[in-house]
Amino acid sequence: MLTSRTNLTRRIASALDASPSRIPVLVGGCGSGRTTVLQQLRDRVGRTAAQYINVERTATTPERFGRAIVGSSPFPVAGSDAPASTRGAFEATLAFLQRTRTSAGEPATFLLDEFLELRTFESFPGLRRVIHELVDSLATSGNRFVLTSRYVARTLRVLRESSSRFEVIHMPPLTAEETIDILGPHPRAEAQETEYSARTIQALADGRPAYVRALVDELNTMREHSGQGAADPISALAALLAPGGRLCDHCAFCYELRLHRARGYGALKAILEILADDEDLTLTEISQRLQRTPGSTKDYLSWLEDVDLVQSRQKRYSFTDPLLRVWVRLHCRVAAPSEDDLAREVHRYAMPRLPQQPERTPATQEGAMAMAGSPSGLIEID
Repeated sequence: MLTSRTNLTRRIASALDASPSRIPVLVGGCGSGRTTVLQQLRDRVGRTAAQYINVERTATTPERFGRAIVGSSPFPVAGSDAPASTRGAFEATLAFLQRTRTSAGEPATFLLDEFLELRTFESFPGLRRVIHELVDSLATSGNRFVLTSRYVARTLRVLRESSSRFEVIHMPPLTAEETIDILGPHPRAEAQETEYSARTIQALADGRPAYVRALVDELNTMREHSGQGAADPISALAALLAPGGRLCDHCAFCYELRLHRARGYGALKAILEILADDEDLTLTEISQRLQRTPGSTKDYLSWLEDVDLVQSRQKRYSFTDPLLRVWVRLHCRVAAPSEDDLAREVHRYAMPRLPQQPERTPATQEGAMAMAGSPSGLIEID
């Protein structure tokens, strides 16, 4: 069966095998699976023919970045003098990416994770157009490249007038079939129940691999502790979003990371809280609630769009990640949420997303009752 990830892998392989090779650029939000795809691709190409580079963790200074790449490279490296300037170090790195070959003399494959983080170098003298220079250099190289970025809007803007070699690929959400693979078989669940569970998890997770994995792991933990064959995905989501929960920490990281990459930190947080209370608002409605002019509010909204925290459809604004909106409603307040707060907000989020429940035979009633929640379960709280 063809799935979104199967098609994604084929598309990347086709781009790399083309003559001349195209440069896939994978874009998607936090937890969309970009890094996992790169690491799988490295294993597929072969560790002697491909080098994975975590740009976000190694882009400190041009000199140290260049040494980090060369020092961990599987490719032959010719000896050379250390560059005398930051500009020289950056140019040496570009030359390495552009000209290096494998030990067999074949084109090398470089996998640059979070390539836009090289903007860090733009604070150094003589390096004001680092990303554009990188893009131009890769476009003229005989080597093969795959890039990723969590910033969709910025990536599209950078590549708007670049070489046709670059092919932007949006990370697809997981399908129900792929979620079934992650969920795995359960001895007490029939195929119909497993499919319904997978569709429920996929819907609650918005198809994001990191969210799906967190929900599946939490459900497995709940089953182990309860000793029962079924567990409630909505209760699992509430536990994950509680203070100290896995998705609580994940959303906090994504929230702060994107805000710190944008301008107007305080005002942007205020707009996110406004949209958390009521989505699909117009610019005028947001500016009135923010008590700022429409002009300044429009700037704030454009900065939020620039880091993909909000999106605009038909001139109405909403969160890009619906689960992050739930996190803001729960945790951007003066005190940690109570159990009732968690139950109410998760119930409000989950109910419109639950798939239609299939008809059940008497043999599946026990699993159906567990899925719906017990009399004291979270799903019954209004």
